[in-house]
Amino acid sequence: MALTNQEIAEISDRVLAEDAAANDVTSLAIVPKDAMLRLKMTTREDAVIAGMPIAAAIFRQMAPKASITLCVAEGEEVPAGGVLARISGDARGLLAAERGALNVVQHLSGVATLTRAYVNAIAGTGVSLRDTRKTLPGLRRAEKYATGLGGAENHRPDLASGILIKDNHLAIAGGLGEAVRRAREAGHDSIEVECENGTHVADALAAGADILLLDNMSLKALRSAVSSASGKAKLEASGSVSLETVRAIAETGIDFVSVGRITHSAPAIDVGLDLDEQ
Repeated sequence: MALTNQEIAEISDRVLAEDAAANDVTSLAIVPKDAMLRLKMTTREDAVIAGMPIAAAIFRQMAPKASITLCVAEGEEVPAGGVLARISGDARGLLAAERGALNVVQHLSGVATLTRAYVNAIAGTGVSLRDTRKTLPGLRRAEKYATGLGGAENHRPDLASGILIKDNHLAIAGGLGEAVRRAREAGHDSIEVECENGTHVADALAAGADILLLDNMSLKALRSAVSSASGKAKLEASGSVSLETVRAIAETGIDFVSVGRITHSAPAIDVGLDLDEQ
C-alpha cells in the first residue's frame, strides 16, 4: 500500500500542527535568524526503515530550501549506526521539524521491523502474514504502508473493502447461514466469517463462506479446520499470535495468519538526529 504525495503532505501537516512547529518559541528566542545547521539521522538499533519520505516532507515544510539526502531505501534493513539521511539548511526550521520527523520514522520503522520479524518467522511455510484494522487512530494508511514494507499482505484497510461477518453480526442476523445468505444476496462474492470453534467451521463451510477467520483456536482445532475445509475455503488464523507461536500456527496448514500487534503494539525504533561533522 503506497502512500500518495497528497497523503504524505497531509501527514506532514498534521504532525507539524500538533507540535505548533511554526511557533517554536525556543528556537525563535535563541537561534539566530540566519543560522544554518547540518544534521544526520541515524538508527541506533537494527531496523527495517520506513517513513523517510514523510520525514523529508516535514523538514521541507519547515525549511523549504534545505538540502535533504535520503541514504537508504524504504523497507531496507539497516544495522545500528546506519545513516538514514543527511540534512542541511535553516536551523530554526530544521529544529522545529526535528521531533515530528523522528516520531514518524521511529514509529513506522518499528511497525516495519516487527512485521519483518513475523514474516521471517513463517518463511518457507507458504503462509502469508496479514495486517488488520487494529491500528492507532488516524494512522491506518501510514501503518499499513509500513507493514507492506515489512512484507505483510495489506488486508481489508477499511469497512468498505470486504465482508467480514463477526459474532455481533451473527447475533443480529439470526445465525451464520442467514448472515452468509444475506451477504451473497447483496452481491458480495468474497465472504469471510469469523469462527470460534468446530461447529462454527462446519456451519460456515455449509453456508458457502469463502474465507474462515479462525479466532483464538488451538493448534489442534486449527488442524481440524484445515482437514474439514479440504480446500473448500481459505483459512485465516488470528488472535493472540506472538513471535513465539506464529511458526507453529502457520505449520497447521492454514493460508493466512493475521496479527494486530504489528501495528497497535510495535515498539518504536531508536532513531537520532545529531550534528553532522562530515
